[in-house]
Amino acid sequence: MKSIAARLIMALWAFGFYGSELAEAHRFAPSLFKVIEAADQRYNVLWKTPTEASSNTALRPTWPAACRALDAGEPVPEGTGMVTRWTLDCAALGEAGLIGQGLGVAGLAENQASAVVILELNDGRHYQSVVTAAQPEFLVPAAPSLGKVMTEYSWLGGAHIWSGIDHLLFVFGLLLLVGFGARLLITITAFTVGHSVTLALVALGFLRYPVALVEFMIALSIFVLALALTDDRANPVETLNAASAPSLFKRYPWWLAGGFGLLHGMGFAGALTDIGLPQNNVPLALLFFNIGIEIGQAIFVLLIFGLGWVLNAISQQSNLLARFNLGKRSRKQEPWRLLLVYGLGGLSVMWCIERGLAVVQ
Repeated sequence: MKSIAARLIMALWAFGFYGSELAEAHRFAPSLFKVIEAADQRYNVLWKTPTEASSNTALRPTWPAACRALDAGEPVPEGTGMVTRWTLDCAALGEAGLIGQGLGVAGLAENQASAVVILELNDGRHYQSVVTAAQPEFLVPAAPSLGKVMTEYSWLGGAHIWSGIDHLLFVFGLLLLVGFGARLLITITAFTVGHSVTLALVALGFLRYPVALVEFMIALSIFVLALALTDDRANPVETLNAASAPSLFKRYPWWLAGGFGLLHGMGFAGALTDIGLPQNNVPLALLFFNIGIEIGQAIFVLLIFGLGWVLNAISQQSNLLARFNLGKRSRKQEPWRLLLVYGLGGLSVMWCIERGLAVVQ
C-alpha cells in the first residue's frame, strides 16, 4: 500500500486548480480607519488596508469636507496590510468637532469588503463601528452604543471564521473523524474552549507569538487531522476488523480538537488585534467576537449536516450517488470519503509549503 504521506501529496495535484484562490485562507483583514483626537481640533489618522486588492477601485477613507488632511506620509507595509498616517485639521467644525459628523470608507461595494472605523476622543469616549457596502459611513453619535459593540463584534467574529477556510476545513475534518452525535458535541466544545482561551490571552495582551509560525502550525494541524482520517481505525463506523483497535485520535478526539484549538485561537486573535478592542468595552467586545465565531461555526456544522442528510436521502432512493459518509458506511462508499480526506490533506500540504516559506524568509 502506498504511504499515507505520498497519497496526500498526490492529492495536492488533484486540487491544484483551486490552489491559487484557497492559498489565501485565513487572510481576513478588514481595513481599519482609526482617528484619535490630539489637540486644537486636530486628529491623528491611521489608515490600514490589505496589501492585496480585490478590485481596481482603491479603498479610501472619507471624512467631513470641512476637515483638511495634513502631513500625509507614505504607505508603510505592516503585516498583511499597508499603513498610512496623517493629521486631520477639523477646526472649521467648531467645538463639537467630529460629533454628529460622518466617517467612512469609499470603494467597499467594488471590493466586496468591510472596514472598521474607530474614533477616540480626549474625554474618554471611544467609538467603533463596522462600515459595509450597504452602510459605508458611520455617523458619530453623542455617546457610544453598547448594542452596536455587541452586534458588530458578533458580525466580525462570524465573518472571520467564514473567511478563514482553513478553520472551517479543520472543523469539517473533525466531522469526518467523529460523525454526528454526542462525540461531535464534546469534540467541537473542546475546540471552542481551546481557541477561546488563546483568543482571550492574545487579545488582552497576555500572550505574544510569531504570526508566521502560528499560521504554519494551523496548516500543519489540518494535515495531521487528514493523516488521522486515512487510518481505517479512525473512521466513525463499526470497526471492519474486530481485531483492530480504534486509533488514538478516534478514542480521544477532544484532545486533538482542544490542543489544535489553541493554535486556531491565535489565528482568530490576529484579526481581532488588527481591528482593536474598544477600551471602554473590552470584555463585551471580546465576548461577542467569540460568540460570532461560534455562531458561524455552528451554521457551518448545520449546513454540512443538512448536505449529508440530503445526499443520504438521495442514495436511499437511487444507486447513482453514494453517501458522503458522516456516519456508518460500507467499503463500497470508501472512495467518496477518500476524495474528501485527500482533498483536505492536499490543501493542507499546499498551505504548509506556502506558510513554511513565509516562516524562513
